[in-house]
Amino acid sequence: MWRIVGQDRAVAQLQAALERQAVAHAYLLVGPPQVGKMTLALNFAQALNCEGTVPPCQECPACGRIASSQHPDVLVVGLLTENGNRPRKEIGIDQIREVQHLASLPPFQGRSKVFIIEAAERLSQEAANCLLKTLEEPPPRVVFALLTSQEQLLPPTILSRCHRIELAPVPEGTIQALLAQRGTAPELARLVARLSRGCPGWAVSATEVGDILEERNRSLDAWLRLGGHDIGERFAYAAHLAAQFDRDRSAVEAALKLGQGWWQDLLLVKGGAAEHITNLDQAATLAQEAAVYTWPQIRKALYSLEAARRQLELNANPRLVLEVLMLNLPRKGGEVAGATP
Repeated sequence: MWRIVGQDRAVAQLQAALERQAVAHAYLLVGPPQVGKMTLALNFAQALNCEGTVPPCQECPACGRIASSQHPDVLVVGLLTENGNRPRKEIGIDQIREVQHLASLPPFQGRSKVFIIEAAERLSQEAANCLLKTLEEPPPRVVFALLTSQEQLLPPTILSRCHRIELAPVPEGTIQALLAQRGTAPELARLVARLSRGCPGWAVSATEVGDILEERNRSLDAWLRLGGHDIGERFAYAAHLAAQFDRDRSAVEAALKLGQGWWQDLLLVKGGAAEHITNLDQAATLAQEAAVYTWPQIRKALYSLEAARRQLELNANPRLVLEVLMLNLPRKGGEVAGATP
């Protein structure tokens, strides 16, 4: 049983490869964060090593060990350190050298060794070159699954040696139904399904971990208050985000996406399409704010936020990028923060 929601096409591709006994040595699973890439990769690892009659059966010892991260032939490589505290900034060459060594050994318990590389776009250049050597001459009975939400940051040489499978955002109704099955109240399920932007992993986490929605509310409040702040307060917020970026890059990326979502909602409300907003619980505030800003101001904000995100993806100086963003964001009563009222 494939335990992934809303990705029938991706499952069908992998299932067909298994049935034809034509499994590639490397797969690139592409899709937004928490859309289901890791779940699909683990299900695939289960199917490759399943001891049941209809893999992945989710009942045999092999499936159970993989689900609990205890199978010796399935390894997840990513940014988290062994103690799970501060994440690494990149996947280093020492990690990939360890993968190379393990890949050279035969499977210990299962039929296939599976190496899942999470956030593959964060491979260092040395690590990517080291991995490329293995992908060019793959050992037998070894399968790689590279997971990424930003495939454009991976070297073309890596991309060309992987079979690409795209995971599309899951329909809102499917996620809402999933949350309802898990006992989430209807109103909250509707809100979280909309906020998830097609990513069921985020939706499930948001209903189970209270801090996620609380952090979302705090971040939304910060973006809302920026419209009335002077440049000093804006630069203080930029400094806060830049310091956080060094500790937890994904949290800052999420904050910028949330800011984009807020301004996109303002655009929708101003254009008379309020039924399509993402932040359903902020409808009244959005209506008030949309009356304050002009069309050019909203477009400027969206352009500036997208530019900041792209610059951070390219490893530009976070403090500088975020300060420029604060200068470019419009404020109530002026074109940008530094403008004279």
